[in-house]
Amino acid sequence: MTAFADHLKLMVKTFRKESHRVLPSERTTIHGADSMLMVLQLAMAEVNKQHKGEFKVDLSDVLMAWKHLLLDKLHLVPPGAARLENSELFLEAYQSFLKRSNTVDLTDVLAMNKELRAPGSYPEEPVSAIQLFEFLSGNMETPDLPDSSSPLTPSSQSRRCRSQIKMAVRRVFCSYLSLLVNSKNDMALALTLNVPCRSLQRQAFTDVKRAARDSQTSLFLAVTSFVRAIQLGGKGYAPAESDPLRKHIKGLSDYVQFMDNLEEILGEIPDPSECGARLLATIRAALVKVSSTGDPVYTAAEETTKELKERIVQLHQTQKQAANVDGTGISPARPKAYAVNHATAYGGRETVKVLTALLDEEAMAPPCGNKADLLSEDQPVLSGAEGTCVLTLFRSPEVSTGCSPEPLRNRVQSRLNLLKPKATQRVIRSQFACTYKDEPPLNRVLDFPSTSQMPSCVHPAPKPTTSLTVADGFNPEAEDTAVFAAKPSSESRRKECFEVQREVAPEQRSGNAQKGGGCPSNKRKTGIQMQSKGNKRKQLDSEPHTESENEPPEKKQHTRVSVKVPGKNVCKASNKKKLIAGQRKLTSFFRV
Repeated sequence: MTAFADHLKLMVKTFRKESHRVLPSERTTIHGADSMLMVLQLAMAEVNKQHKGEFKVDLSDVLMAWKHLLLDKLHLVPPGAARLENSELFLEAYQSFLKRSNTVDLTDVLAMNKELRAPGSYPEEPVSAIQLFEFLSGNMETPDLPDSSSPLTPSSQSRRCRSQIKMAVRRVFCSYLSLLVNSKNDMALALTLNVPCRSLQRQAFTDVKRAARDSQTSLFLAVTSFVRAIQLGGKGYAPAESDPLRKHIKGLSDYVQFMDNLEEILGEIPDPSECGARLLATIRAALVKVSSTGDPVYTAAEETTKELKERIVQLHQTQKQAANVDGTGISPARPKAYAVNHATAYGGRETVKVLTALLDEEAMAPPCGNKADLLSEDQPVLSGAEGTCVLTLFRSPEVSTGCSPEPLRNRVQSRLNLLKPKATQRVIRSQFACTYKDEPPLNRVLDFPSTSQMPSCVHPAPKPTTSLTVADGFNPEAEDTAVFAAKPSSESRRKECFEVQREVAPEQRSGNAQKGGGCPSNKRKTGIQMQSKGNKRKQLDSEPHTESENEPPEKKQHTRVSVKVPGKNVCKASNKKKLIAGQRKLTSFFRV
């Protein structure tokens, strides 16, 4: 394993020295085994989204496609062998993601190493395709990896959890450093956008992804362009109010400001060892801001900072010795003499070379033994941020379709309750409901106006007069009391109705009185009220109005009514009883 690691480092070092001949950018970063597997998962999910309409992929399918991808890229597939379904589409989407993010993988480095090697430098290739396949697939013996076949005990499970957190923290450190070298690395931005927590959840990342797709730029450039337009654009160049990124302006501004601080450190400190230590301390301070001393994230951040700082110092010393021997270093190339601000162009060059070498070593690290820890959606929570994997982050949040999330049994029962016939409820009716032809609704029956809402007029309501012959001494105003007097006995009521029907002329009866059915007392009452409407004008002219409009009419003392019948006079005295409180006003209201 040691000899293979040395050969792999030699291959990557050769690629770095001559990469400017085959690559358009000198800041291209390399994906290791774990990063390659994560990119493949995203590529397969994108293909499934186009063909099946769902952005997801099973872990077993990813592992099967991973083997076929390595065989295809290393040209180890025998002719006529069975190929995986949609394998060409997976490979095309995978290569498109690498090109878009200005990155390459180790298989591409091996393929370009054949072209970049100087003739006669090595009698044979330092790393063969079969060796690289065994290394990337995890079949090569690696003493550093724990044995995943051993049973999990409580101590080993906690140790595994701590190792998973440390792996996630180290990945975040390297992602921040990778953005300083290659700002087009979309995978690095996805791993650092909400770590530490900046309230930039899946919806914020989805909006950033759509903005980058519309402008055909990288995710980091889409974020920085939006924040710069807000800060420096002014009215004419500021984004529209309907821009979805405006909802996340605070979190995006914090992220861009943090990256500006790292860029400032990179350009101001010329010594790579000191600059690297300062960069790592800044990242560590951001991660442990909300963590306590005994927290696993705090411990992992301290250990990672110490290890990376020591490695940066070693790489700086190695590059300094190599530059003194042959007088050349690895890319990036020296800036032109006529470059604007020549001194600034040199700022951070040496540190960038050291960081590039550090990231190359991370890419050459052995792959993760447990692929489920790497690709599953159950990721550790770092500094208050939501623990989500890259696949969940790149998947757009589901839009609510209005379907009920309740179980099927509850939905069926609620539907049956809706279809069940409802029992009719009894309607409360008032004492005046008999005056309506149809059954009134409840709100009409109970919606009585208050005293302050009663209609007022200059003159009080006129008193109706009867069409019967009135005896001497009879006061017409006593009719109001006579109509609403208490009901007499049944015998006197029948006798009175009989006498009235004999004497009242047919032309004096109203239409309602001629209909069959109904109470005789109601017929008499209706006939008197209809006759009183014709004499209303005469009564208004003849009667003096001395009552106040806000005072109720005075109670009358004379209640004797004389009915003239041929042959005899019938004098009927109605029993005087006290009215119900408010009954006079209600009667006046319904009469109007």
